Amino acid sequence: MNNVALPFESFGVSHRGCVRELNEDSYLVEPETGLWVVADGMGGHDAGEVASASIVDHLATIGIASSAPDLRARFEDRLSRANAEIRRISESRGVTIGSTVAALLAMDGRFACLWAGDSRVYLIRNNSISQISKDHTEVQELLDKGMISAAEALTWPRRNVITHAVGVSDEIVIDFQQGEIMPGDTFVLSTDGLTAHVTDAEIEAAVSATPQAACENLLQMVLARGGTDNVTIVVVKIGDGRNGARLDPSRAEG
Repeated sequence: MNNVALPFESFGVSHRGCVRELNEDSYLVEPETGLWVVADGMGGHDAGEVASASIVDHLATIGIASSAPDLRARFEDRLSRANAEIRRISESRGVTIGSTVAALLAMDGRFACLWAGDSRVYLIRNNSISQISKDHTEVQELLDKGMISAAEALTWPRRNVITHAVGVSDEIVIDFQQGEIMPGDTFVLSTDGLTAHVTDAEIEAAVSATPQAACENLLQMVLARGGTDNVTIVVVKIGDGRNGARLDPSRAEG
């Protein structure tokens, strides 16, 4: 990767869906700091949204990092602070609340995806979609052990039970994948309200448009199919770097 920063565009949307009364999702689009986040809160009325908002609020304070390792360290520090705050709220209310998180960090031609729970990060590269994150769910564990088939997983009674989340324990269990950013890459971050109704192939097709159009089209697809959960989508599209263009934060929207 050369030293010329690649131009990109990003956009995010969030909706309560067609069934839920409240939207417990939160998201963050911070192109200046190289950070994009979705979070799906759990815990019921006036709890799940508090957990997801705590994650986003803390991560919004990251500021400008000096290097990719510094950005990663700042991310983990803010997420730890959010975890502690959510734990304090849980204890004060006598209930368990928490939130998934899926994040994209990008700096110096590299990316890192970090997640806890079943919110996802996809990468569309060379017209092919791949799921970078791996769900922290009971059904995924059963799949990994070969105890159920992919077809059975689609209707498994406890398919929505997550095994890791921010705020549910003193220690955060978070996974990550990292790699080099390539010209033309597109990243999609989403809560499970999207993937409950939309296939990977449909996501891949949607991102051929601008990030804003992709987000809005995917959201309308979910709502037209019943929108059984809150849905949040963030799309980050990397330019091709032609003409020596540098990263332009003004082209990223939220």
